[in-house]
Amino acid sequence: RLKMGEKLADKILRLYPDNDIDVVIPIPDTSCTAALPMAHRLDVKYREGLVKNRYIGRTFIMPGQAQRKKSVRRKLSPIQLEFRGKNVLLVDDSIVRGTTSKQIVQMAREAGANRVYLASAAPPVRYPNVYGIDMPSATEFVAHGHTVEEIAEYIGVDWLVYQDLDDLVECAAGINSSIDRFDCSIFDGQYVTGNVGDEYFNRIESLRNDSAKAQDPGNAEVIELHNQG
Repeated sequence: RLKMGEKLADKILRLYPDNDIDVVIPIPDTSCTAALPMAHRLDVKYREGLVKNRYIGRTFIMPGQAQRKKSVRRKLSPIQLEFRGKNVLLVDDSIVRGTTSKQIVQMAREAGANRVYLASAAPPVRYPNVYGIDMPSATEFVAHGHTVEEIAEYIGVDWLVYQDLDDLVECAAGINSSIDRFDCSIFDGQYVTGNVGDEYFNRIESLRNDSAKAQDPGNAEVIELHNQG
């Protein structure tokens, strides 16, 4: 993750050499490790300006937009001093539906941020996972069928930068040189088993979309019970 942060900062410097970033703020907790070297590379301050309520479940797997929006507001609280009058670069480990990002950007602006930028330590998530990770249906991914500019407009940021897949693979490969191939299917649609067809995609699409999950009342009850602690 440290190397991922460095690579992402290098990309920002290439795209925006005259950027006006005042501070790098990670979206806790998983992006903190990447955000720290980013701030160092960009030569700006690093501040943990979002306080996390650790008793709220993961928002991206929650069924229903209303539930996710409600939980984001309960999960994170901005420290106004770190946002007021500043051009803020928010850093997240990935962007899935975009719900969390959109809400946090709005919170940053409400806390007084002058401009809000967003960097994702992962490339755009465009394809379904078929190897055991409970993710949304592909059509619910904010990057599905949209450009980076369109995603930035939807989320409400002044600009958005994603990690390049080649850089991500290079960072991961540096940990263990004996691994010569990674499963990057959610980013590039190339499945390592090579036997995933349309029939299976259609099945998981029907099982993972919000409408299907909403029909199971147990989903919402379990999440609310967890959130109430």
